[in-house]
Amino acid sequence: MADKVMVIIGAGPGIGLSTAKRFGKEGYTIALLARDEDRLLEAVDELEEMDIEAESFHANAASNESLKAAIKYVNDLYGRIDILMYNAYTFRQGAPTETDPADLLNDLQVDAVGALASVQAALPYMEEGGTILMTGGVLGVKPMKNFASVSVGKAAMRILAMTLHQELKSKNIYVGTLTINGFVKPDTHFSPDNISEKMYEMAMARDGVEWTFDRK
Repeated sequence: MADKVMVIIGAGPGIGLSTAKRFGKEGYTIALLARDEDRLLEAVDELEEMDIEAESFHANAASNESLKAAIKYVNDLYGRIDILMYNAYTFRQGAPTETDPADLLNDLQVDAVGALASVQAALPYMEEGGTILMTGGVLGVKPMKNFASVSVGKAAMRILAMTLHQELKSKNIYVGTLTINGFVKPDTHFSPDNISEKMYEMAMARDGVEWTFDRK
């Protein structure tokens, strides 16, 4: 059984992997969940080269049942879940009137509904407390017409995090969302490594539902 386990949903090569490295350095066993199995295996190899214990689990944020099954599998394997991070999102361009309602609904599933399904799946394994982190974005606070679907999804996820925080704080479960006020790009202030450092700081502080990562 691992001493402490972090589950990252939407474990891509950017924020997801950087956050895995940051928490892994602190002794967390990392469970990476995503659709792309080849990319997951590459991430696990990279983490293991850093002496970080990690495992990959196939999951699709477009399917609540897929998420629930993967999270149960993580708990069955490790016997605990201490931190759940929801990092899955879509990035569809288009103005509201140009967006197919079916596409908006599908995107909302990944951006927010999947987050709720993941939290509900993990809660039975957090009876003694835990931490839930969500990756927010500036479009959820300052929407842009040409990114209508993303704006709706991030706004929904932000409100979800806030309401979960209100509900779960009495159960010693911290819920926090990190609103990134810029576009993520390596080798800039908004690099995944810098953002993951802020994510770690938020998780350890467990104070306030919304943190922001701003320009210098």
